[in-house]
Amino acid sequence: MFNPKQIEETVVKLSQAIPSGLGQAPEELKSQFKAILTASFEKMELVSRDEFDLQSAVLAKTRAKLEALEKKVEQLESLVDVKDGSLE
Repeated sequence: MFNPKQIEETVVKLSQAIPSGLGQAPEELKSQFKAILTASFEKMELVSRDEFDLQSAVLAKTRAKLEALEKKVEQLESLVDVKDGSLE
């Protein structure tokens, strides 16, 4: 899913944008930022970069196999056409 470290880094960046003279408000906002970001990312059903890269590799391998099978079918079809033509 998502990386909690990245959420924490985003929360820190948002917290730094808050003026320091607000007393306890920055700490409260920091916890609210974290809760909102976590909930939003969970709703988005995000995947990690590692999972994305893994699935991309699987897709590339599958695509290569499909292309090889398509070539093989074309070769077999051409053989069938040649044999059908010689029988007539």
